[in-house]
Amino acid sequence: MKVFIMRHGEAAHYAASDAERELTQHGRSQSTAVARACEKQGFKDFDLVLVSPYIRAQQTWETISELFCARELQTYDEITPYGDSEEASSYVSALAQVKHLDTVLLVSHLPLVGYLTAEFVTNLTPPMFPTSGLACVEFDPDSQKGELLWHIHP
Repeated sequence: MKVFIMRHGEAAHYAASDAERELTQHGRSQSTAVARACEKQGFKDFDLVLVSPYIRAQQTWETISELFCARELQTYDEITPYGDSEEASSYVSALAQVKHLDTVLLVSHLPLVGYLTAEFVTNLTPPMFPTSGLACVEFDPDSQKGELLWHIHP
């Protein structure tokens, strides 16, 4: 299966809380550009999309959903900035096995996106993600091993 891990687009620096920070127009443009690059790689349909409840992640999905299609969409509380990468990767792996998923997209935050990538890819140091960065991992839920196929930057 393929697991896609995306960091939200550029967000405003200030809001009433971190969870309420909104995407900037530049963040929307970056996210669209990355989605187009992913589409050129042959991916635009996802069996499952998991999105952080934070506004900037929700707005990133809203922006890229103009190019992408989700068969199932869930807001997933465990993929906020300081979520548990081990728990989130186990959840994705379990869902993949139960629902026979081929493609999953997670829209999340730093630092979690790097740790998530490292959970799916054997012996990988957590990579840095710029805003709107997107990684594609080939992952085998049975063996729990994966390989980083590519990483798109805006």
